[in-house]
Amino acid sequence: MSAASSQRLGSPSPEPSINLPGKPAGAQQGRRPLLIGIDVRRAGGFGVGTYIQNLVRALERVGAGEEYVLVGTPDLAPNFSSLPPNFRFVPYTRRFDSSRTHLSFQFLLRGLALDLFHMPHRWVPYFMPCRYVATLHDLNNILYPPEDASPRIERVKRFFLTHGLRNADRVIAVSETTKVDAVTHLGLSPKKIVVIPDAVDQEVATPVHEAERQRTLARYQIHDPFVLYAGRIQVHKNIPRLIEAFAVVKAELENHPKYHNLRLIIIGDDLNSFPAVRHSVLRSGIQQSVRFLGFVPLETLRVFYDEAVAFLFPSLYEGFGLPPLEAMAHGTPVVTSNVSALPETVGDAAVLVNPENVFDIARGIREVLLDDEFREQLRQKGFQQVRRFSWDVTAQRVLEVYREVGLRQSAR
Repeated sequence: MSAASSQRLGSPSPEPSINLPGKPAGAQQGRRPLLIGIDVRRAGGFGVGTYIQNLVRALERVGAGEEYVLVGTPDLAPNFSSLPPNFRFVPYTRRFDSSRTHLSFQFLLRGLALDLFHMPHRWVPYFMPCRYVATLHDLNNILYPPEDASPRIERVKRFFLTHGLRNADRVIAVSETTKVDAVTHLGLSPKKIVVIPDAVDQEVATPVHEAERQRTLARYQIHDPFVLYAGRIQVHKNIPRLIEAFAVVKAELENHPKYHNLRLIIIGDDLNSFPAVRHSVLRSGIQQSVRFLGFVPLETLRVFYDEAVAFLFPSLYEGFGLPPLEAMAHGTPVVTSNVSALPETVGDAAVLVNPENVFDIARGIREVLLDDEFREQLRQKGFQQVRRFSWDVTAQRVLEVYREVGLRQSAR
């Protein structure tokens, strides 16, 4: 999504809205419906994009008594074309992280006359002319800045992040861990923050048909058992230690009847941007046993979740940690970290390891692979853990925040 250079900075009129067809909205008794804006400019991607798409779909089910204005880049309008008429789409051509948004976004909002606006990510424009709610997913850029980051630019980003969250009427944190991080590192008041967790995308959790499984395995030439990692390949994701731990287990199981050809498959970013990960593979001498697939289509990801003998996620930091739950939805045992939000997310349904200790990660992998009874226990516990999270429940709680903020009688 690229910003359009033709948009005039500071234009006081919102761009034309697109009416979305569908069923009529539910009636709201005793008051007029709230007019709620939601920034959907990141809906085309993973992570925050998944959050936005699932939240909007769930609000269609549980929040029919209110009216919604979805603000997004024009290319995203088809993503929301099936929504009912209490949803409308307003095009806005600048990206969510454009510096000009800090000035121009306020004019769009003034023209919409909203009761409140939801910024479902941390990129809150500096000038916000209405009440607003912001969702904080994590503080990974604060706690684990990119290795090549400019300290000056990181200070500027932190300033805008803190300003946007401190001035929000409510901050939604996706975990208790994220709430604590916001209080500790940004100085936010805990009274302002409400914890509302994520849930598994139902499209990811959809069962895999056997024909789809066979096609995918044949396409990628998967013939041996494999353990799986799916996610970004950033510093805090701890991929080099994961590779080293896999190498330890691989050497120990070289004569095992089932796992002697065990593979590690990594789904995520382009490896070329992360030389440290490539070097860890070379140092471990397991080039033939590790495959990097980059990003894959959703239907392909489902098959890999379903087919993996274990899902490995020894991240150093997560604001919530959705991939382990996605793997659990497919009945795959999970090995993950005992730090940040991950114990909160997985409960007792995963093997928890010290992500800074290669041999402890290897220990967790061995436990999952070699004890069939334990694997079945994790499988059943995983299904139960996934059911603890629901997008309808999440949307209902978000809707309560909207109503609390939008119906306030006193001025900010």
